[in-house]
Amino acid sequence: SCDTTTVNYSTTGTTIMNTHCNSCHSTAAAASSRGGIALDTYASVKAYASNGKLYGSMAHNGTASPMPKNMAKVDNCTLNKIAVWINRGALNN
Repeated sequence: SCDTTTVNYSTTGTTIMNTHCNSCHSTAAAASSRGGIALDTYASVKAYASNGKLYGSMAHNGTASPMPKNMAKVDNCTLNKIAVWINRGALNN
């Protein structure tokens, strides 16, 4: 089962970003390429969550470039956790 009752940025969000995104989309990696997208700070993650591109890219739903690049989308539980966090206001909690 997928427990989304305690989803927050400080543990859930950072773990997801570190596991699935930051190897390519950290400040250091984004400076060298990767479209200039860094997802290793709350402010940057919040911006992409707010414009729909974070969820869209992870869900491969056609609204943003599918990520991880040239790989399968993340598992449904991870997507659910991101959606819950966004729907709760994408708080820095």
